[in-house]
Amino acid sequence: MKKVIVIGGGAAGMQAALRLRARGVEPLLVEREAETGGKLRGWHVLFPSFTPASEVLAELRRRVRESGIEVRTGVEATAISPREVTLADGSRLGCDAVVVASGFTLFDARIKEEYGYGIYDNVVTSADLERMFACGRVAKADGTAPRRIAFLHCVGSRDEKVCQRHCSRVCCITGVKQAMELRRMFPAADIFNFYMDMRMFGSGYEELYREAQQRCNIHFVRGRISEASPTIDGRIQIKAEDTLTGRPLRMSVDMLVLLVGMRANDDNAALAASAGMELTPSGFVAPRDMFLGRARTTVDGIFCAGAATAPKTLGEALDEATAAADAAAEYLKA
Repeated sequence: MKKVIVIGGGAAGMQAALRLRARGVEPLLVEREAETGGKLRGWHVLFPSFTPASEVLAELRRRVRESGIEVRTGVEATAISPREVTLADGSRLGCDAVVVASGFTLFDARIKEEYGYGIYDNVVTSADLERMFACGRVAKADGTAPRRIAFLHCVGSRDEKVCQRHCSRVCCITGVKQAMELRRMFPAADIFNFYMDMRMFGSGYEELYREAQQRCNIHFVRGRISEASPTIDGRIQIKAEDTLTGRPLRMSVDMLVLLVGMRANDDNAALAASAGMELTPSGFVAPRDMFLGRARTTVDGIFCAGAATAPKTLGEALDEATAAADAAAEYLKA
């Protein structure tokens, strides 16, 4: 039986392995962390349906387990070729093809020092907030409930100053979803979303955006926050400009949520160099063709899936994983 090594045990990697097994190919799933699931493990509910992320993750894990797919965790790939994967300990795994489903890295909000993440209390990221949701409790650093909350979109996206020129796609809808979750928890709170452009591209996203405004009374302000600073009473003062009215704006909030974008993994460059693959200007794995070969890399026998190639939703990552597995299976027949 032909063997394909899938690099990355997140949602896309698990889906690719499942599809390979269904196509009669032996997959080997390698994941550098201690368990599978990737970023899905840190999410509470998924947009736009508010489906618990734990349900999707549990089902993927169940299918992988019942399919008898070999999974190796705590294993990091440092170099790849169509016939071999080199691990961090220097050992090598032979194969007939490789699927790269290594995902993405969240932007480090500390780089944007003007927002005070890691410096001031009550400045959190969207990932931090998601963990609070999962624990069932959102509170300020002193344990009290926030009364006014501001979201800032595009932190680490569409920002040439930090070499992140691309749009991360999911931040806008994540901001809407999280604001609606906060509204359910704090019915009397003031909730603001500061945005550059609201990009509601997916099925049901525009409807959710309208619901957030009309039913949940969430305020959307077109304009970026220029800086944040602490106040004497422990709040966060933000300065911004409402670009629709052209007026400067200043307000104090109890919590500032930074919607952090997706960036390419730091080790993409080394993996690409080892295999001769090309990368996009943003550092993601470049597909062979934007239309007819999105699941193929520029190297025969190496395929790609999920957010390894660009920011994607979970549904898109799962669909592309299926396509990558199919492409690998067809390649092995040739």
